[in-house]
Amino acid sequence: MRHRDDTKVEAIFDATIQLVNEIGFAETSISKIAKKANVSNATIYIYHENKEDLLLKTYLKVKGKMSEKMFQGMDESRTVKERFESIIHNFVEFIQTYKEYFLFLEQIMNSPLPQKWCLDDTASLFQPIFEMFDTGKRQGLFKQEDVRMLIVYSILPVAELAKGHLKDGTPFNDQQLNAAIVMSWDAIKA
Repeated sequence: MRHRDDTKVEAIFDATIQLVNEIGFAETSISKIAKKANVSNATIYIYHENKEDLLLKTYLKVKGKMSEKMFQGMDESRTVKERFESIIHNFVEFIQTYKEYFLFLEQIMNSPLPQKWCLDDTASLFQPIFEMFDTGKRQGLFKQEDVRMLIVYSILPVAELAKGHLKDGTPFNDQQLNAAIVMSWDAIKA
């Protein structure tokens, strides 16, 4: 049995993200990933069943990293509004710091792949946000709507703004971010 070579696993992970961002997931092949990662095709098959398995595992790893960043410093003793602001600040920081990861997620989410994958497996990674919104609803702070709808109307617009800044190559400054957070809160408050 071969031992796991974490250096090669990371090289495959990085190459997958780079290629999907450069040429799209449809054009990304095992052989292109292997070449970019400087490993053999056979090495990739040690760790992954096929291209779809590789993309799924890469997607899950990136979602895990995003979740870690979003909930960094999360403290249940803070108010719902403080947690809301913290989550959005952390999310924007993730987008700006890990541009390649964010763009990879965008590529995957805009492809037919997620329809095949059971992406509900990632819901546990984002449990703190669901709990925060549920608490806000119970406290009468938020509209009594489905949590997913609250997320769409409050957090996804901020992601779109951050994506616009990535495209323009401009920073999302604190003043803009604070204004976006106020608007996001206002969009869903009761």
